[in-house]
Amino acid sequence: MTAETSFDSAQRFILAAKGFWTTQLYTNLREQYGERCAAQGVEPTTVPQVAAVAEDLTVYRYFAWLERHLQIAKYSGRYGLAHYYREHADEVLKDLDGAAGQSSNLELDPALRMPSYYVATDIHQHPGGVWSEPTAGLVYQHGARSTTPLLGASHGDLHARFTDKILEGGRPARVLDLACGFGKSTMPFASKLPEASIRGIDLAAPCLKLAASNATKAGLTNVSFAQRDASNPGFADASFDLVTSTMFLHEIPLKVLDRVLDECFRLLEPGGRMVHLDFWHMPDPFTRFLHYGHGRRNNEPYMQPLAELDLPKTLAAKGFVDIRIEPFSETADVDLAAVKAWRFPWTYISARKPA
Repeated sequence: MTAETSFDSAQRFILAAKGFWTTQLYTNLREQYGERCAAQGVEPTTVPQVAAVAEDLTVYRYFAWLERHLQIAKYSGRYGLAHYYREHADEVLKDLDGAAGQSSNLELDPALRMPSYYVATDIHQHPGGVWSEPTAGLVYQHGARSTTPLLGASHGDLHARFTDKILEGGRPARVLDLACGFGKSTMPFASKLPEASIRGIDLAAPCLKLAASNATKAGLTNVSFAQRDASNPGFADASFDLVTSTMFLHEIPLKVLDRVLDECFRLLEPGGRMVHLDFWHMPDPFTRFLHYGHGRRNNEPYMQPLAELDLPKTLAAKGFVDIRIEPFSETADVDLAAVKAWRFPWTYISARKPA
């Protein structure tokens, strides 16, 4: 077996194991938790109360252990993504660096100082973080293929569905995508709004290089990418009529989130919209308990603070109006209440700057 085949086989096994964890193991955990609640005559209403029932269940310990170690294997194991792309760096970076060097849609800032919170933790257990080495953007892109683990269902692309939902409220002409990564959240706007100007910003140069290359290969000429901090992006007041982000708010401390929301308000023209896709809406304490545990196991320390934030009150205090916060399904034609699998608490967060 060649090294390439071994890598592919290992990653397929990890994905299959994640499917087992997402469906069968989660279902068993939920059932045993319910049985124990019934046996003890309790109905937990808080996370600590859920923990008192669930944490010593063998199936929960296995569930938690497997989640963390599958992520370690995915990124850092012998056949992990980080190792693979380091081994193939000369090959995979040749085209990427060439495309980035010729790109007119990319603005990098080598002097940009990385925020301390950003470099302190290997978010997602990505070794070194998405900013740290030339291949990091490629690792992130590859790893993102298994981000939405609602397995076994036929569903459209998460980002395309999010974009479509935003466009139901109108077609913006100037769009800013915060923390755009390798551009997966940005590209649907560029393809669906050919008449609009689309900007994506991120801290990570490796991701931005990949985003610019992907956009160029897709023939998109209305999108550009810049290395900037979302809490101090440097654009003029009222520069955009839509500011958006995907899976960003839960990856920053609350004090940074406060500045980001202020910047969103400042950057929007009167009547402009701010729309985020993130993790906030959790219908029951058991879901919240698992979500908080996921944040710890996946090296995402700001998930719980965001989930506990009074988001409607926070947005209203910033001056936003027409605030909408509602569950979002990453999968088309699925009843979320009937889902028998672990999933992220995807939430559609929309607000408007007063006209």
